[in-house]
Amino acid sequence: MSKNQKIWIAAGVSVVVIIALVLIVASIRSQNSSGTAAYQTTTVQLGTLTSSVEGTGTVASTHSVNLAWQTSGQVDQVIGQIGNQVKAGDVLATLLQDSLTQSALESKLVTAQENLAELTSPEALANAKLAVTTAQADVINAQIALNNQQYWKNDALIQDQYANLVIAKEKLDNAQAAYDSANVGEYINNPGEASLYQALYNAQQTYNTAEMHFSLYSQKPTQRQLDEAQATLDLAKAKLTNTQNYLTALTGGNVPADATGTSLLKLKEAKLAVQTAQENLDTTKLTAPFNGTITQANAIPDAVVSSGTQAFRIDNLSSLVVAVQVTEIDINGIQAGQPATITLDAIPNKTYNGTVIKADLAGTVGQNSVNFSVTVQITDADAQIKPGMAANVTIVTNKVENALLVPSTSIFTDTSGQQYVYLIQNGAPTTVPVTVGAISDSTTQITNSTLKEGDTIVLSFASTSSTSSGGFGLGGLGGLGGGGRQPDQATP
Repeated sequence: MSKNQKIWIAAGVSVVVIIALVLIVASIRSQNSSGTAAYQTTTVQLGTLTSSVEGTGTVASTHSVNLAWQTSGQVDQVIGQIGNQVKAGDVLATLLQDSLTQSALESKLVTAQENLAELTSPEALANAKLAVTTAQADVINAQIALNNQQYWKNDALIQDQYANLVIAKEKLDNAQAAYDSANVGEYINNPGEASLYQALYNAQQTYNTAEMHFSLYSQKPTQRQLDEAQATLDLAKAKLTNTQNYLTALTGGNVPADATGTSLLKLKEAKLAVQTAQENLDTTKLTAPFNGTITQANAIPDAVVSSGTQAFRIDNLSSLVVAVQVTEIDINGIQAGQPATITLDAIPNKTYNGTVIKADLAGTVGQNSVNFSVTVQITDADAQIKPGMAANVTIVTNKVENALLVPSTSIFTDTSGQQYVYLIQNGAPTTVPVTVGAISDSTTQITNSTLKEGDTIVLSFASTSSTSSGGFGLGGLGGLGGGGRQPDQATP
């Protein structure tokens, strides 16, 4: 194909488009002049636009437990029945147990409780406090001893000890000279000689002490002496930590998981012994772990059961939730605190209220989509709602009051992406650019335009065979700017 041929073809297409537009306008004018409009109209309204997401789920209680027998035997008493309100610790059923075995189990529990009571008595607590203060003093003394080793050189102290040594040496020499001048023989014969001997003996002891102190303070400690002082301090600190952890355990505080010590170990063993004895005794009975309602009961008197046999289910019916599956398209619009409405197939003609309490951050990949779990708390649940019922949930994700609203099908979009509506002025449609805000499935909010409440706009274009034939309709151009996730509501 030549270049000239392409130009003529393009020119021909342009002429056809222009002729088509002229015919369209002529058709519209002709239809308007004949009294029959080629479009439907509506009015701009002021109201409330509500966006929502719908999903289905199953009612569940926030606290639910299935109770099973922990040992085998024959069921004795069945106290709990379906619908009973129970409190934590209530006995629901028991197994037959011979008196000798029952007595032995009870005796072990009592012994374990007494041992624990002795370790946690006021006397034990006072001794633990005393042990802490003693350990603190030991740490202080050990630190001082180490400091004396590390910072051994004190010139003033060394000089003072040397002065004591000089004085002691002079006194010893004088005492020795006096004793020698008395010519005391092998035996002391009189009080005078005895006094001279005592003076010499005392002077020798004083000198020996002064010499030891001078040597102690004037000589650098050996590495062994430093190591011993450090080890003594480390041991004192470890004992202090152990005594403090033990005292914390006795007073109900939080003890580190890696805490050690003989006293703490004994306390843990005593508590474990009580727990084990209680569990052994409890294997013959089932008790409620929390306050709730018995929603299932399978325990039958005289029935033979084995370990793991289900007996009761308990639910906290005062706190019911629905886990709703939401697609990935809708999950980012959902957050905690949003209101919701709940309907149940089992309870027709009644709507309950709820609140979103959490939304998963990770989705589950299915065959055709990714779903996220959203938990909705039922805030006005009554006795008709039961765990396991199917529920339909509508979550309100956005609500705009006093919004300027138009049907979504009345919004058009040009080739540049600008959205507009046809405003009826002087009996003819005129394009008016608009800015779109919140959008529902059938209604759109207009946030910035020359429109006002009550204005008449084109809802959609359609050909009218009753008033014209062969005319050019504009059907299919409407609704390019609208569309929501679920059937939302716009309230004038």
